[in-house]
Amino acid sequence: MKLIQILGPGCSKCAKLKENVEAAVQQAGVEATVDKVTDINQMMSFGVMMTPALVIDGEVKSSGKVLSPEDIKKLLE
Repeated sequence: MKLIQILGPGCSKCAKLKENVEAAVQQAGVEATVDKVTDINQMMSFGVMMTPALVIDGEVKSSGKVLSPEDIKKLLE
């Protein structure tokens, strides 16, 4: 089971990234927990300077942009 975290304060881009992650997980048939992280200290612990950010299993995969479901599926493989 993968742990996928979306880091961001709750803006519309963060919401869209979460929506795209959930679509990618469903399309890929991957078992995953999707968490939204809004705590600034937790976000800073990942070294992220721009949001939204995508973290998969503790590794930052993207920051500062909204990835498409297709791009996210590639990261899940």
